Amino acid sequence: MAESLIAQHDAILAANALDIQAGREKGLSTTLLDRLLLTEQRVQGMAEGLRQIAGLPDPVGQVLEGSRRPNGLDIQRVRVPLGVIGIIYESRPNVTADAAGLCVKSGNAVILRGGSEAIHSNTVIARILAHAGECGGLPQHSIQFIETTDRTAALALMRAEGYIDLLIPRGGEGLKKMVMENATVPVLKALGGNCHTYVDSSADLTMAADIAFNAKVSRPSVCNAMETLLVHQDVAEALLPSLCTRYQEAGVELRGCEATRYLVPFVVPAEESDWATEFLAPILAIRVVPSLDFALDHIAKYGTKHSEAIVTKDYDSAQRFVQEVDCACAYVNASTRFTDGFEFGLGAEVGISTQKLHARGPVGIVELTTYKTIVRGNGQIRV
Repeated sequence: MAESLIAQHDAILAANALDIQAGREKGLSTTLLDRLLLTEQRVQGMAEGLRQIAGLPDPVGQVLEGSRRPNGLDIQRVRVPLGVIGIIYESRPNVTADAAGLCVKSGNAVILRGGSEAIHSNTVIARILAHAGECGGLPQHSIQFIETTDRTAALALMRAEGYIDLLIPRGGEGLKKMVMENATVPVLKALGGNCHTYVDSSADLTMAADIAFNAKVSRPSVCNAMETLLVHQDVAEALLPSLCTRYQEAGVELRGCEATRYLVPFVVPAEESDWATEFLAPILAIRVVPSLDFALDHIAKYGTKHSEAIVTKDYDSAQRFVQEVDCACAYVNASTRFTDGFEFGLGAEVGISTQKLHARGPVGIVELTTYKTIVRGNGQIRV
């Protein structure tokens, strides 16, 4: 599948050019066009994701635990595929390759339904992958793509009880809301990423500045980008003026509390809604806080249980943060931008689950499996 993507990258880029042109005519934002755009480097990245998935250990058949009961029964829990996975997604054509690879590697069939803005790119990519998979020995129709943008097709997928074992929405809040309101099949929630970085009073400020800058600027349009920077009042004066200038030079719009604006006058006033907003853009909210307790309370109130970070040299503060913050991925002295299947050694992933059942964090091949209990006996009966 990876080799086929590389071999046919010209066809993929030609199809993507049609989507980009249509997107510009529709007035899509720069952020959405960036998500939609494929380049030769991004096609190479899609192929590399498939290669990494191929090199991962096969999860199917893994024995999770086993025991022998006093009556002689041998009981094992063994990892098995979920079955048929439906994936509804928007904008990013690379999701087509990631999702197909992950589902195949974990022993599942997959039905893909991409957004209308990427219909040309997704159709070509899915056809290439399906053909390559069948040439490699996959059963026919293991990888399917719904080649219509009709909304009724998406609704049918959401309500395909008895056919879809798990539905995964990947996209904006509008898509996720539609899925949650209409789906009658099990859904894996990968909700928004209103991520925070808290700079503690004991932080190494050079490290803190680099982490906070990377978390916002490296790619503002993704769900693991930082949206709010929380800074302890004891280090705000030493950190914020130079860091905010760095943000400004990088084109980031800054919205801050009164204490932030006192230290950095060019920061615009933050509104209450800013603390709860996933900007997915070069916009950052900044708040000066009096304590770790306040930072944790702020995250609990406004966060989306995605990825949260603390920068500190104090072990006790770090331990309190990771134990008390309610999120899929908690970081100490590192950027939230690492919440990603590649970076976690999972290969590609089909989203970041913010729920607690059945998977949490990056959803890779292991998270696309379940288990069955196998019981072996030699004639036992229950009395």
